[in-house]
Amino acid sequence: MLTVFAIPGIGEITEGDDLAAIIGDALVAAHPSTSRPGVAVAVLEEGDILAVTSKIVSKAEGRMIRAADREQAITDETVRVVASRVHPGGVTRIVENRLGIVAAAAGVDASNTPEGTVLLLPVDPDASAARLRQALQSRFGVKLGIVITDTLGRAWREGQTDAAIGGSGVRLIDDLRGTHDTQGRVLDVTAPAVGDEIAAAADLVKRKSDGLPVAVVRGLGHLLDTDAPGARILNRNGPTDMFRLGTAEAWQEGYAAGVAAAAGENHTSTR
Repeated sequence: MLTVFAIPGIGEITEGDDLAAIIGDALVAAHPSTSRPGVAVAVLEEGDILAVTSKIVSKAEGRMIRAADREQAITDETVRVVASRVHPGGVTRIVENRLGIVAAAAGVDASNTPEGTVLLLPVDPDASAARLRQALQSRFGVKLGIVITDTLGRAWREGQTDAAIGGSGVRLIDDLRGTHDTQGRVLDVTAPAVGDEIAAAADLVKRKSDGLPVAVVRGLGHLLDTDAPGARILNRNGPTDMFRLGTAEAWQEGYAAGVAAAAGENHTSTR
């Protein structure tokens, strides 16, 4: 059975905070009947996966910066522009950021931050997840997985959902290729992005406006794997990216290439 529940009692996080200790204390406080002074209790179960909102990781790691111009902060975090659209409220840019994630605004967040500041994503969300996992496993004595989440839009779909941008100790893609379906047919392409599914399920109970940035996902212990790669495996870049540009940008690039090719042909024919 799958169970997902949020952990209350995690207050505002600031730079330098010990995030693992804060999460651990909140877990113990949520189970007062089982806690004893000075004793770590098994409020987490073997195989639990913690979904942690990237915003609190960024705050603890000092990723809040002064930025009078959010657009410049987005530019600084951008590796490649995928699409840009002007609208009545300003400009929306879909870009690839330093983590290889394609998202609006490069993951630069100006919500719930002091005026004149923005929050950047963690430098290495997989490493952040690994540190959290090691600390919480040591404290509670159980094998855990950690998924660090952020809100992303989806191509071809309206709205946003939480997705995995960091992970440790858990398979984020459950590769079923080579296994068989219920009819005995071999599965050739089935590889569920369970990291994103875990993030989305956790988002249903974390409720951003209620100050619940951490959720426990219980019942997926079969996905735990200490050697599993992090969330970068979920990024589709390079040769596997069949939708590298937005429609307008692709048209413009193709048109420019056609003009250049025609100019080259004309130059050759006049020789």
